[in-house]
Amino acid sequence: MVSNGGTAGSQDHAHWLRRCGRDSKDTEAEQGSAQNAPRLSGSEPLTRLSLLLAVSCLGTGVALVGGRTLLASLPPLTPDTPAPTLERLRRWSPDPWQRREASLLLERQAEAAADPQRQAQLLAGQGWGPDPLAAVVLKHQALAAEALGQPARATSLWRQLLQRFPANAASADALYALGRQNPLPRQHLLQRFPAHPAALAAAVEAGPAAAAAQAGALHLARWGARWPGAQTKIESSCKAGGRGVSPSQRRQLATALAELGDPQPALTCLGQDTTLALSSLPPSGQLALARPWLQGDAADTERALKLLVALVRQAPDSPEADEAVRLLSQQEGPASAGALRQLPARWRASAPVAAHRALAAAGGREDRTGGSSGPALEVLRRWPDDPASWDLQWDLSRRQLLSGQWGAAQTLLQAIPASQLPPPLAARQRFWLGYVQRQLGQASAAQATWQELRRRNPGGYYGWRAALHLGEGQLQLDARGDRTTAGQETSWQPLASGEAGLDRLWRLDQRTEAWETWRQRRANVPPSDSQELLLEGRLRQGVGDDWTGLAQLERAALRLKPAQCQLLPQLERSLHPPRFLDLFRTAGRAQNLPMALLQGLAKQESRFTPAVRSAVGAVGLMQLMPATAAELAGQPLSSADLEDPARNVELGSRYLNGLLRQWQREPVLAVASYNAGPGAVQGWRTDQLQRAPELWVEAIPYPETRLYVKKVLGNAWSYQQQQGPEPSCQGGV
Repeated sequence: MVSNGGTAGSQDHAHWLRRCGRDSKDTEAEQGSAQNAPRLSGSEPLTRLSLLLAVSCLGTGVALVGGRTLLASLPPLTPDTPAPTLERLRRWSPDPWQRREASLLLERQAEAAADPQRQAQLLAGQGWGPDPLAAVVLKHQALAAEALGQPARATSLWRQLLQRFPANAASADALYALGRQNPLPRQHLLQRFPAHPAALAAAVEAGPAAAAAQAGALHLARWGARWPGAQTKIESSCKAGGRGVSPSQRRQLATALAELGDPQPALTCLGQDTTLALSSLPPSGQLALARPWLQGDAADTERALKLLVALVRQAPDSPEADEAVRLLSQQEGPASAGALRQLPARWRASAPVAAHRALAAAGGREDRTGGSSGPALEVLRRWPDDPASWDLQWDLSRRQLLSGQWGAAQTLLQAIPASQLPPPLAARQRFWLGYVQRQLGQASAAQATWQELRRRNPGGYYGWRAALHLGEGQLQLDARGDRTTAGQETSWQPLASGEAGLDRLWRLDQRTEAWETWRQRRANVPPSDSQELLLEGRLRQGVGDDWTGLAQLERAALRLKPAQCQLLPQLERSLHPPRFLDLFRTAGRAQNLPMALLQGLAKQESRFTPAVRSAVGAVGLMQLMPATAAELAGQPLSSADLEDPARNVELGSRYLNGLLRQWQREPVLAVASYNAGPGAVQGWRTDQLQRAPELWVEAIPYPETRLYVKKVLGNAWSYQQQQGPEPSCQGGV
C-alpha cells in the first residue's frame, strides 16, 4: 500500500528486470549462434522479436515505476473504504501490497459475519514475502482452517508462521495452538511472549500437575493478574499448606492478589505472621493493599495509614512513595495528621502535605462557612502544577461558592490560571469564574469567559451549562425530533501511535493484532502519561474492553498537559463511543427518551459492559438492582436476564422514564434519583434548584451522587454535540 509500497515497487521492478535481462541474454546467445552458422531464412523476424521483447520489458518497467508513483498519491485503504472498492482493488490492483491490504480489510468483514469459508478465500495466496502482514495472513488462515474443521492444514499454517516469523506477536498464537497436544510449545510461549494474551491464556490452563499449575500462577502474578481466570489460579496456588511455594513466590502471589483490590486473599496468601509479611512486600504490593483498606472501617483505615507510612520510610525515593503520600494527604482527621507527621522531612515539606494542612486550617473539605484561604493561596502559588494544588483550589473555591463569597471565590479561581490545568479542570474553572463574574456585575467578562470555555471544551457538563447561560442550546429530553448523532457510527480514526507497524495494523482493522503487539511490547508495564493512556485506551476499546479502556481515557484527560492539547479532539471522541446503537434507539423510541441521554447514563453506570456487577449487586449495562428490575418486569429475573443487553436497556430506560415523569422531566432530579434513590433526592429539594441549579448540584450531600449527576448529564451533552465543533487548541490550553 501507499505507506509501505516503495519497497514493494522496487522489488517488483527488480524482479521484472531480472526476468527481462535473462530473456534478452538468451536471445543474444541465440543471435550469436546464428551469426556463426549458415544463414537461415527467418533470422530477420527473430531480430525483430528481440527488439520487441526489449522494448516491451523497458515499457513494463517504466509502467511499474510510474504505477508506484501514481499509487503513492492515492489515499490509503482504511475500514471506511467501501467494500466494492476493496473488492475491485483485491482483484485488479497492479500493486500486490494493495491487493493484500484490500484482502485483509475484506477478511475482517467476513470474520465479523462468521464466514470462515469466505475468510479462507480472501486470504488465499496472500501470505507471501517477509512483510509482517504475511504473519497476520498466516495466522488468520490457520484460524479459518480450524473453524472449517481442517486440523492438518491449520497445523501446517501454524508451523509456517512460527518458522518464518519467530519474533512476530502472531507467532504466540502459533505456539499456543501447537501446544494443545504438546507441552513444549507452551513452555516456549511463556518464555518468548510472556505478556501476550496467548501466554496468559496458556498460564490459566497450565496443569493439572501441581508444578505446572504453580508455574502458571506465578506467570500470571508477574504478567497478568487481571486476566480472566487468573485470580482463581493464583489463590489456589497461594492457599495455606501449598507445597513448593517459597516465601518470595508467596509474596509475589500476594502482591498480585492485592492489586486486584481485595486485601483478604492477599493476607491469606501471606500466612500467619501478617505484620512481618506486610513489611516484606514490595512497595507496589503495600500500596495495593492500603487502597481498599482506606475505604473500610476505622480499624482498616488505621492499618492502611500505618502501612503507607512504613512504605514511605522504606522506599522514600520510589514512585509508590509519592502515591502513598498523596493518599495520606487526602484523608481527614487526627489520625491522618498524625501519620503525616511521621513522614521523612522531605515529604513533610511536599505539595500534598502542605495542601492537606491548608485545607485543614480552613475547616476541611465539606465545610461551607467560608473561612480563611490565606495559607491555601501560598500553596497554590508555590506549586501551581501539582495535582494536590488543583484539588485544594477546587475544594476551597466550592466552599466559597456555596457560601456566596464571590470575591473570595474569584481570588481562588484565578490563583492558578486555567491554562495550567488539564482540560476537564480548566473547563470547571472557566465556568465558575464566569459565574462569579456575573454575580459581581461583570456581565461582559462572564460572557467572554463562557465563550472561551465553549471554544476550548464544547462538550461535557460545564460546556452544557455555559451553553445554557449563553443561550446556545438545551439538553434534549425526548425522542421527538431527535436530531442528535448519538446513534450514528463514527468514522475510522488513525491511531497515530508513532509506530508505523502498529498504525498499519490499526488502519487495516487488525485491532486484535494491534492490541496484542502493543501488550507484548509493553511487557505489562502500565501506561503512565496521557499519550500512552490515550493510546492504550483506544486499543482496548478496539478489542471490546470498554471497561478498562474508558477508565484509561478518563485518566488521560486528567493528565493531559497544556503542550498536548492537540490530543484533545481524539480524546473527546474516544471518551464518547457509540455502543449498542440499535438497543438504545429502540428503547428510546419506546420510552420517548433521546439516545444521547441513554448512552450518557450507560457510559457512567457500566462503561457499556453488560456483565459488570457493582459492590452492592447492581447488574449490567445500566446497573439495575435485581429487585428494581423484577418490579419493572413484573416477574423475577435471573442473572442471565439482567446480563442480556436488550433486556437490561429496556428496563433501565423504563426506570429512567419513570423518574423523569416523577420529577416533571427535571433531568438533574431524575439522574440524581437513578443513583441515590428518589427518597434521598426528595429530602434535598429546595427552590435553589430553579434559581441556581449549578449551586444546587454542588450542594448535594453525597459526593458520589454529586459527581454522578455532572458526569451523566455531561456525557449526554457530549453525545448530543458529537457533530458540533471540536475542542480548540488555538492560543494554547
